[in-house]
Amino acid sequence: MCTIILLTISNIFMTFAWYGHLKYKSAPLFTVIVLSWMIAFFEYCFQVPANRIGHGVFNAAQLKILQEVITLIVFSIFSVLYLKEEMRWNYIVGFMLMVAAVFFIFKKW
Repeated sequence: MCTIILLTISNIFMTFAWYGHLKYKSAPLFTVIVLSWMIAFFEYCFQVPANRIGHGVFNAAQLKILQEVITLIVFSIFSVLYLKEEMRWNYIVGFMLMVAAVFFIFKKW
């Protein structure tokens, strides 16, 4: 559970670093890049420990798919609440296919 919490926090920072500046398109690009890198530092402070702690409980493929699904959940919430973009049905279907990927990655065959 610690890994999932750390990955979630990491993805919150990552989402703001990568997409938060879209609300401020008039800001100078250089400023946006520097601020994004500063935010990304904190993303790494959670991502690296999440992978270190999680590896052994999960294999690398499982860690990656967990990170991707958490990213989609965080990004979906972010885009609706922060960027005020609508959630369309085809986005939801695509995200559900990613959830299906979790099943296939974690299933013991």
